[in-house]
Amino acid sequence: MLEITQPIKTERLVLRPFTEADEDDMLAFESIPEVARYLFNEPRTRENNAEELALRVRQTALRKEGDTLMLAIEQGGTVIGYTLLIWLSEQNQQGEFGYVLHPDHHGSGYASEASVEMLRLGFEQLGLHRIIGRCDPRNTGSARLMERLGLRKEAHFVESEIFKGEWGGELHYAMLAREWAESRWAS
Repeated sequence: MLEITQPIKTERLVLRPFTEADEDDMLAFESIPEVARYLFNEPRTRENNAEELALRVRQTALRKEGDTLMLAIEQGGTVIGYTLLIWLSEQNQQGEFGYVLHPDHHGSGYASEASVEMLRLGFEQLGLHRIIGRCDPRNTGSARLMERLGLRKEAHFVESEIFKGEWGGELHYAMLAREWAESRWAS
């Protein structure tokens, strides 16, 4: 089990559970069409943003398989995105991580900084054996980020599902615990 009760501070960021006070910051990036482009949701309205926030404030722990840990990425007192870790399989010690960042903060290294901490939580705290990351093949920034973190590209599914009304593909990346232990980020 893994529960986050205190903020995680990195060199430039604070990763912490969402609070109800994050509604405006969250809407500022979640309502942007570019942010929703590769996500399953559409750009958020004030109403469905509030519903999503109500869910996120409760996603503070991984207690069992299927749970999601969702942390706000805060920079300079403003929430600029989120990062998540999903416990995919207890028996097979598998997880999945992800991230979303306000476009104004792309290219700053913030997504990498937050992702390293989620990988650390998964491998070093939860004891996962393997963590995956997925993205749309057109999302080249996300693919490059996972490669920079040391994840291995394992699959490219071509036109594997209908995504927002058109055929879409998916890239799968993964890292094993032993690969994490050999990385420059391991504790």
